[in-house]
Amino acid sequence: MSQLSDSDDTTPLLGDDSSSDASQDEDYRSRWRSIRVMYFTMFLSSVGFTIVITSLWPYLQKVDDSASATFLGWAVAAYSLGQMAASPIFGTWSNYRPHKEPLVCSIILNLLANVYYAYAYLPRTNNKFHVLISRALVGFGAGNVAVVRSYVAGATSLKERTGAMANMSACQALGFILGPALQACLSFIGEHGVTVTVIDLQLNMYTTPALLAAAFCFINIVLVVFVLRPHHVDEQGRVQAINYTSEDGEDVVEESDRTIDHIAVLTSNALFFIVMFIFAVFETIITPLSMDMYAWTRTEAVLYNGIIICCIGLQSILVFIIVKVVSVRYGDRPVMLAGLVIILCGFFILLPWGNHYPKIQWADLKNSSLVGEMNKASNHSAEPTGCPYEQTWCQYTPSIHLAQFISSNILIGVGYPACNVMSYTLYSKILGPIPQGVYMGWLTASGSGARTVAPVFVSQVYTILGPRWCFSLICGMVSLRILGWS
Repeated sequence: MSQLSDSDDTTPLLGDDSSSDASQDEDYRSRWRSIRVMYFTMFLSSVGFTIVITSLWPYLQKVDDSASATFLGWAVAAYSLGQMAASPIFGTWSNYRPHKEPLVCSIILNLLANVYYAYAYLPRTNNKFHVLISRALVGFGAGNVAVVRSYVAGATSLKERTGAMANMSACQALGFILGPALQACLSFIGEHGVTVTVIDLQLNMYTTPALLAAAFCFINIVLVVFVLRPHHVDEQGRVQAINYTSEDGEDVVEESDRTIDHIAVLTSNALFFIVMFIFAVFETIITPLSMDMYAWTRTEAVLYNGIIICCIGLQSILVFIIVKVVSVRYGDRPVMLAGLVIILCGFFILLPWGNHYPKIQWADLKNSSLVGEMNKASNHSAEPTGCPYEQTWCQYTPSIHLAQFISSNILIGVGYPACNVMSYTLYSKILGPIPQGVYMGWLTASGSGARTVAPVFVSQVYTILGPRWCFSLICGMVSLRILGWS
C-alpha cells in the first residue's frame, strides 16, 4: 500500500509532468495530447447533464401540459439510468477493440440525442415521453465515461495517475459549473425565439442549449478521430503495447497475467456508490430544505441555491488541485478517509437542534382564507412559503439555522471532490496494468445507480420523517463506511 502512495506525484492541472525525462519525446507529447482529449470528453459528459437541467421543468410544461412534477423526477433520473446501462457495455467494448470505436459511437449518439431533445415539441402527442427518451439517450451516450477513465488509467504511470484523475474530475466539475451558466446566458433568447422554417426548428431558451451541446459533441468527434492515439504505459511509465495488429489486420487486446483483488474491487464499487449516493442526496434536498426552513420563494431558492452550487463547483476545482499535492505527502488512502470524515461532519452539522421552529405554510393558507375576498378583488395571491403543513414533522422539528446550512455546504463541497477523485485513483491502482474498460464500466454504473436511487430515497424519507431522520441515516451510512475503510 505504501508503495502506491509513495510513488504518487503531481501533474499540473490540464498539463503533463514537466519533470519527466521524456517531456521532449514525441510519443510522450502525443500521449498527453490524447489524455487532454479525454479531459474534454469528460467535460462534455458533465455539460450534457447540467446544460438543460434548470430549464427541463419549464420545457416539459411547454411541450406537454400533462407533465407532472413526478414525471420530472423520471426525466432527471433517465440520464443516470441510461448511463448506468451503457457504462458496462462501452467498457467491455473498449477492452476488445480500439478506444476510438466506443468513443466515436457514443458521442454520435449523444449528438443525435441532443438534437432529438430540441425537436421534442414536434410530435402532436406524448411530447413528454420524447423528452424523457432523449434524456435517457444522452445518458446512454455519457456511458463513455468508463472508456475515458480506462484510457487515462492505462496511459499514465502510478506517478502521474493521481494528478491525471484529479484533472479529469476538475474538468467534470468545470462542466458542472458551466452547464447552468451557459443555459443562463442563452435565456435571453426567450421562450419563443426564432423559427427556422426550412428545418422546422424553433430556436429558443429551451432548445438552443441542447443544440450547443450537440455542437460540442461534433468538436469532440473531430478531436477523437484526428488527435486521439492509442497509448499504454506500465506502472513505471514504460511504453507498452496493449493494442497490436493481427495477421488479418484487426486490433487485438493483450491480456495481463496479473491477479485482481476482487474483494478490493467490490469494496471500491460499494464505496463509490456511497460517495455518489451522498452527493445525489445533497443536490436533491438542497432546494426543498432551504424553502422549508427559510421560507424562501421559488425564485429566491433558485437564485440562492444556484449561487451556492456554483461556489461549491469552484471550491471543488481548488480541492482537486490541493488533493494532488496532499496525496503525494500522505498517500491516497488517508486523503479518502479524511474526505469521508469531512462529509460526516457536514451532514452531522445539518441535524436540527434548538427551540426555534420553521414557519408553517398552513398559517399562510389560513390567513389567505381570512382575506380571501380581498385577494379575489385584487386578483392577487401571494406564493405560500414555509414548511408545508402536510409534512407533520414541521410542527415539532427545530429549524436548521442558516449558519448550519452554509457550513454544511462548505464541508460537503470539500469532502465530496476529495472522495470522488480518490475513488477513481485507488480503483485504477487496484486494477493495475490491465485493460480496465469493463471494471471502469461497473464503477461508473455504481455511481449512476446511486444517482438514480438517491432522489427516490431522500424524497420519501425527508417528506415523511423529516431532516432529522434523513440526515441521521446518512451519518450512519458514512460512519459505517469510515469504519470499513479504516
